[in-house]
Amino acid sequence: MTEDEFGQLFADHYGAVLGYGLRRVDAATAHDVAAEVFVVAWRRLAAPPEHPRGWLLAVARRVLANELRRRQRLDRLHQRLADAQGDPPVVVGAPADDRLAEALARLSAPDREVLRLVGWEELDAGEAAEVLGCSRAAFRVRLHRARRRLEAQLRDPAPGAPGPGTGPPRALATPRHPVQQRSPR
Repeated sequence: MTEDEFGQLFADHYGAVLGYGLRRVDAATAHDVAAEVFVVAWRRLAAPPEHPRGWLLAVARRVLANELRRRQRLDRLHQRLADAQGDPPVVVGAPADDRLAEALARLSAPDREVLRLVGWEELDAGEAAEVLGCSRAAFRVRLHRARRRLEAQLRDPAPGAPGPGTGPPRALATPRHPVQQRSPR
């Protein structure tokens, strides 16, 4: 699509796309949605479709759905924060929190990312797979393995940091080849 063709597409259909947004959300968001629709059109259209208005409104629908999902996630986060404000303050450095933070820190970056996408970003397997650029099945396998590794980190303390009631690992407790000391002559 040439710049002139895109300019004509924009001139012919911007009002319809903006109107679609204005009937569904506030004016500022509608303008953002319309702008995003034409960014998508610029990137993806090699040639205008036979019915560009329908295609543009379908893109607007998806862009708007993404925006509404983003807002819902943000609202849920604000609600969780408001709920937490009403509760007694959490003691910083509580053992469970420290253990979890330390266990997460010991995981590989890919394992941490998989767990964060599900736990922090609240994405389902399909959405998280899209973020990582893998299949849903591959993501589920990664998530399962990351959860197992996190569980192992929580169960077993880091080397050099014995947990409650545990001694050093067996390999560290008893040397394989004890060093014999010579008696002084």
